[in-house]
Amino acid sequence: MEGVANTQIGRQRSAVGCLAPLVLFSLSFTLLVGGCNNPSPRSARGKHIDRTIRAIWVTRWDYKTPRDIATIMKNCYKAGFNTILFQVRGNGTVFYPSRIEPWADELGGRDPGFDPLAVAITEAHRRGLQLHAWVNVIPGWRGERPPTNWRQLYHTRPDWFWRDTQGRRQPPGWYVSLNPCYPEVREYLVSVMREIVGKYRVDGLHLDYIRFPNEWNDSYPHGARVPDYPRDPRTLALFKSETGKTPDLSPQRWDLWRTEKITQVVIDIRAMIASVNPHVRLSAAVGADADRARRKYFQDVRRWLELRLLDAVYPMNYEKDMPSFARRLEMWSAMRPGIPVVMGVMFDKRDSGVVNEQIKRTRQRPGHFSAFAYNSLFERLDEHGRRMRDGQSRSRADLRRKVIPHIRRIGKLKA
Repeated sequence: MEGVANTQIGRQRSAVGCLAPLVLFSLSFTLLVGGCNNPSPRSARGKHIDRTIRAIWVTRWDYKTPRDIATIMKNCYKAGFNTILFQVRGNGTVFYPSRIEPWADELGGRDPGFDPLAVAITEAHRRGLQLHAWVNVIPGWRGERPPTNWRQLYHTRPDWFWRDTQGRRQPPGWYVSLNPCYPEVREYLVSVMREIVGKYRVDGLHLDYIRFPNEWNDSYPHGARVPDYPRDPRTLALFKSETGKTPDLSPQRWDLWRTEKITQVVIDIRAMIASVNPHVRLSAAVGADADRARRKYFQDVRRWLELRLLDAVYPMNYEKDMPSFARRLEMWSAMRPGIPVVMGVMFDKRDSGVVNEQIKRTRQRPGHFSAFAYNSLFERLDEHGRRMRDGQSRSRADLRRKVIPHIRRIGKLKA
């Protein structure tokens, strides 16, 4: 299968123009800056060389005001993290003034009177932290009902969303997705990323949901299978024109073709970064089992690594039991990716002993880790800046008490 993919990817229009320069660029960039092995050459205290990526995901629900963002950066710094994955796009809406997409519903769907991404960059950099803009790529909307904002893609470009064989749109209820098989959708997504990379002094761009979000969820009837999206006439015509085949008669080629379209999005984003700001590091959150992610979600991270499209990869190794967690660590070590592997560790509702042991294992190999997520360690703030306690507050307090000292010791930070 890999051999087929290697042959076919080179036939894509965009890849022909940019693939070789991208490989040369990646090699040169890695030699010059050492990839992402040194996200923060000196800690904020400036007392030692720090080559371990200690990242944390900050979700789009964690902040609403400049004070929230400042508190987040202060907490992350004091906890010993050095890389902040700060979510600024979740579902076709954004957390910065954009000429392309509307303000996020989490901010009321309107200008909040400040620029969250700009504030986050300032607050992170003043503490010596790396700030990577975290974006959900393929999702176009998320919610039980369609968006109320008529500027949202769900309304302005309904033809860009997945449809089944009967022409029915993917139902609301979870993420509803854009169709990366359309060249204009891929171009649109690159334009969104270009706005971030070209306008802001981000240290990195972090891609999430760079796959087909096609798992079952409550928006589908109980017991029903998820339709084999997208099956609209235009997508089928594109597939036929490029391969001479149909999905029903060539299901393996159909899966490979969709996989290539996701890879093409990564290729195009990488090419854009190379031309706009080559100092920005590109990373992606990926399935912890790379082969399953390719087979089920059309996410071919092995191919991305072969083409040197990423500067770091973040496998989401959210297993609870240590044997399964360790097997996935070994899987990634065996891949020898040639770039930092930042192993995603689940903090949410987890025992502090398990979290510490998993961090310890990642330190042995591959060496870097990322915590999911900020709101598993710290309380959110109300409009008065006070901690909002809930049923998980005790778990958070236990993690802060027992895990944060471990993270600080890794960064060799004094208590």
